Amino acid sequence: MGKLFTVALLAAAMLVYGILRLEQARQGISITQTRVGSMPITVFKPAAPAAPGPVVLVTHGFAGSQQLMQPLALTLAANGFTAVTFDLPGHGRNLAPMSGGMADPQRSMDTLLAAIDEAARWAGDLAPAGAGCAIVSHSMSSDLVVGYTKDHPQVWATVALATSAPGIDEHSPADRPRNLLVIEGALETRLHGAALRALRPSSGPEPQEGLTYGRFDQGSARRAVFARGVEHIGVLYSAQAAAEMVAWLDAAAGANVARKAAVVSYGSSLGLILIGVLGLGWSLARMLGRACGAPPLQPARPAPWRRSWSLLVLPAVLTPLLLWPIRTEFLPILLGDYLALHFGVYGLITAALLWRRGALRLPRARAGVLVAAVAAWVAFDLVAIGIPVGRYLFNLQLIPERALMLPVIAAGTLCWFLADEALTRGAQAPRAAYFASKFAFLVSLVIAIALDPWHLFFLALIVPAILLLFVIYGLLSRWSMRQLGHPAPAAIANALAFAWFIAAVFPLVR
Repeated sequence: MGKLFTVALLAAAMLVYGILRLEQARQGISITQTRVGSMPITVFKPAAPAAPGPVVLVTHGFAGSQQLMQPLALTLAANGFTAVTFDLPGHGRNLAPMSGGMADPQRSMDTLLAAIDEAARWAGDLAPAGAGCAIVSHSMSSDLVVGYTKDHPQVWATVALATSAPGIDEHSPADRPRNLLVIEGALETRLHGAALRALRPSSGPEPQEGLTYGRFDQGSARRAVFARGVEHIGVLYSAQAAAEMVAWLDAAAGANVARKAAVVSYGSSLGLILIGVLGLGWSLARMLGRACGAPPLQPARPAPWRRSWSLLVLPAVLTPLLLWPIRTEFLPILLGDYLALHFGVYGLITAALLWRRGALRLPRARAGVLVAAVAAWVAFDLVAIGIPVGRYLFNLQLIPERALMLPVIAAGTLCWFLADEALTRGAQAPRAAYFASKFAFLVSLVIAIALDPWHLFFLALIVPAILLLFVIYGLLSRWSMRQLGHPAPAAIANALAFAWFIAAVFPLVR
């Protein structure tokens, strides 16, 4: 009991300390919220500025929201800027859907551009003497913003993170868009060529990363930076990227300063929160096992892989092939319906293969014990994981339209999680079966994207997030199975968590 109490206490302390550090990053920052039409907007600025600072609009990417852009907005405010974040149509807490979806890409782009234009005009009105605003953008919105700012010279600088910089080559005007900084993750090498190509209007045919070309007073300044050690989403949390952003906007605003930027970093604090969550999950599994009187499950001898490889390969290959000819647009949520089907079909194929081998057996347990354990794990997901993630990373608030889709998506995720637990936590599962099954599932998604890149391309962007969720929820399910001797509680809780994430995060479309 002493070890359990010690681990729970230390885990809770790390969780609380991580949250307090993130809250401390807001000290000295005035944060106000409003709504313009359907768009929720948040304004970050110094609590006691000497004078109104230059205004910077901060836009998120696909399946993102204001929460994801908080580190950049807080960094800007800490350095004297006024930062404005907002949720694009269909994203976050914006009640308006993203009209068009994948069926009408041009209409979708027009919807998003109209929202960016509305937000840019609103933000520009905050600037003194009609000075306009700069724009910091990420991923999908970076591609849109680069095109938008080419036709809106009142945007005096653009910082585009993780962009392909469409429409810019050596023949483009050097000042359209004005004062462009492109920041790519060093690990996302596929975008490096596009970043260097965007410099050519000012640099000539052989631009180099890390050099500044052109002149700020003429709007022709250009620079490309490859932030060390990060990729598509990690670039948002890169201290190097944040410092480059501040220095660039200082120069573009005409500030003759050479300062060390005050960078708001979430990385270490999020790490503390993650460790705290896992520690509390381990403690919860132990407490549930003791409360239910279940003896800890002793690991059985692993089965040889030669008898189990088909259980991994067949679902991974058959699922994308079966879904390829099907138009998955039965839910008003972009790609969420496909993911629900992929989970469901994959789970059903796995369950059928297990049943055929006589291996689809669940241990007996009292219904009351299972219900109590499921309730405990769901509460843990909502409180210990949901609250920090919803405040600092992604919007997890379900508006009514999204809540209605939760049962449909959960039906698919539940099929897969229950079948996967039976496959990987069984009495004689092969060694490292859990990791092998998650790898197979991700490979299956890659196959699906390769078969239909036009409709499923954006799934590639969220594969790292799915991998992280697999690791976190995999550890929780392992500890639960060890202590309770039954896979259902963690499987049901994990399926609901994944369904909630899909329903809350993926864009709402019409």
